[in-house]
Amino acid sequence: MGCCSARCMLILLCCAQLITAVERQVFDFLGYQWAPIMINFFHIIMIILGLFGAIQYRSRYIIMYLLWTLLWVGWNVFVSCLYLDLGGLSKDSDILSLGVSSHHSWWKDNGPGCATEGLPSAGWENQQNPELTTVLSCWLEYQYIEILHCIVQLLVSLLGFVYACYFISIFSDEEDNFNFIGEIHHPTKPSQMFF
Repeated sequence: MGCCSARCMLILLCCAQLITAVERQVFDFLGYQWAPIMINFFHIIMIILGLFGAIQYRSRYIIMYLLWTLLWVGWNVFVSCLYLDLGGLSKDSDILSLGVSSHHSWWKDNGPGCATEGLPSAGWENQQNPELTTVLSCWLEYQYIEILHCIVQLLVSLLGFVYACYFISIFSDEEDNFNFIGEIHHPTKPSQMFF
């Protein structure tokens, strides 16, 4: 029954990862951040494969999920360092938009409690340029919201990684002990072939 509880927990963690990844994908689309959009898309596919592997007892899919989880953890650490301006990275760079546009995090202008004010000039009123608004104050700055997204992803991914490793180890032990004829092979008992 230990396999069932690890399997159920892995399925639950994959579902939680799927929900948080789709939420993150929506806000990255709103901010036109193309690198996170592509990586989130692959992350959603790998979560679905991991979920399928856990439901169908497919160890290869879970191994793919494990390998992707390592890359996903690295990506979230990179994004956290970017928003904290660590290691020569800058949150004002266009790395996440791949240099295609000057867009930035959606949370920069639309964070919780952010009050925006347009330019006072009457000539600019009809323009639809988002760069012409200034953010006066926010309850929580946008970089901290993005870092919180990364922290949630890191915590759920690390838990998923641990449970996936545990599930693979239990599943491989059960495969070794199964005879495929319906009998369970016990390596400690002597074989009774001719008796």
